[in-house]
Amino acid sequence: MFSIKSLFPAVTKAEWTRQVVADLKGKPVESLKRLTPDGLETEPFYTNEDLAQLPLATNQQSQQTGRSLGWLNVPGVRFETESETNTVLRTGLTKGADGFLLDLTEAKTEEIQWSRLLHGLKLSDTPVWFRVDGQSENVAMALKQILPYQLKGGIVDEPVSRSLQSGTHPDAALAQMAEATRLTLDSPHFRTITVGSTVFHNAGATATQELAFTLNSVVEVFDHLTNAGLTMEQLIPKTALTVSVGTSYFTEIAKLRALRILWQRLLLHYSIFDRVGGPIRYSIFIHAQTSTFYDATATPYNNLLRATTEAMSAVIGGCDALTVHPYDTVFGEPDEFSTRIARNISILLKEEAHLDKTLDPSAGSYYLETLTNELVESAWALFLDIEKRGGLLKATESGFVPGELEKAYQAKVEAVKNGRILVGVTKFRVDEEVRVAKPVKFFETLPVLRLPQEFE
Repeated sequence: MFSIKSLFPAVTKAEWTRQVVADLKGKPVESLKRLTPDGLETEPFYTNEDLAQLPLATNQQSQQTGRSLGWLNVPGVRFETESETNTVLRTGLTKGADGFLLDLTEAKTEEIQWSRLLHGLKLSDTPVWFRVDGQSENVAMALKQILPYQLKGGIVDEPVSRSLQSGTHPDAALAQMAEATRLTLDSPHFRTITVGSTVFHNAGATATQELAFTLNSVVEVFDHLTNAGLTMEQLIPKTALTVSVGTSYFTEIAKLRALRILWQRLLLHYSIFDRVGGPIRYSIFIHAQTSTFYDATATPYNNLLRATTEAMSAVIGGCDALTVHPYDTVFGEPDEFSTRIARNISILLKEEAHLDKTLDPSAGSYYLETLTNELVESAWALFLDIEKRGGLLKATESGFVPGELEKAYQAKVEAVKNGRILVGVTKFRVDEEVRVAKPVKFFETLPVLRLPQEFE
């Protein structure tokens, strides 16, 4: 029988290397190696031989266990009034949204008329995530009073992240999170424990730091909630991770894939076992959002392109829900046009690029599998180091975490000063009009930064 392989005999990595050296006219192949911002060394090329050194089956299983195809298109919506916000939500459903991230951080949740706000929405079909500021229990109680069925969506409150920025203790908000979790145990698809990477991402973190510090945050939250009487079996299905996705296309794909592997590794260290004695392979729900760290006020329509590549990284990396920020988020209030374009990015990736048809589409990529594993190992080592220092909060109080993030941010700034291009900021810039960025926030510990601000 004819075989196509007979036309293309196998070539070893050593043979490829010899050919590369010959093409370089004797220059060593090592000269083509590069360092990522994480300090990881990338080879000029990869082959199947590189995969033989990886725990490939385990890593790929982590991407597939408990998951379904596709992702939820979850636009962000800011609460105005009950009627106005309800109109925005119901209109969004007719325009391609699958759910919503509803920002209630500036609202008094105890004064909201919930029936009017959620009129015409059924949260057993349409997931809504309510972003709050230490008010998890209040929201859960309100929803339980008016909605007698199982809910989908969740409550996004990140007490540890808020503590890292403000210097305040997270105990009160964590107590609310514990009660919200108890109140909604009968709704397994309504996640009340959310841990995010954005606080680190927006302080300039590398991918390794972002992954490691997010795991450390999970440990801080789980330790508090188990001390409050909840079991790990109750906590794990109620947990979601929110991850900001930046412009480094392949690194961001690998970052999300690495996060799933690290999640499984973390659970093994919590000694979670099923009835037959094996580890329970809980899939983690990942909500990805496009980055504001790389968005610019100069030539701002380029932010549309940044959001598109970030969204592609997120869905190829395997997010379960995606929020695309409007291109004008960093300097104005998003209008109907910018909101529609942001929502449609996710729709295009589904309906025209068909990226929802394959589970873990980067599986088997020589480069991405290698990069994923390298991020796993580097992040795990940093995670353990932080735990030895007493955990994330203590490592932040001691100055270690802020110091490491400051180094990472300054390295990014220096890279741009030394030639890395920010399109529309340091090159191909067109100032159509003067735009003023929203004030940069500096807190007691971790700041909220943007990389382009140094050059605008």
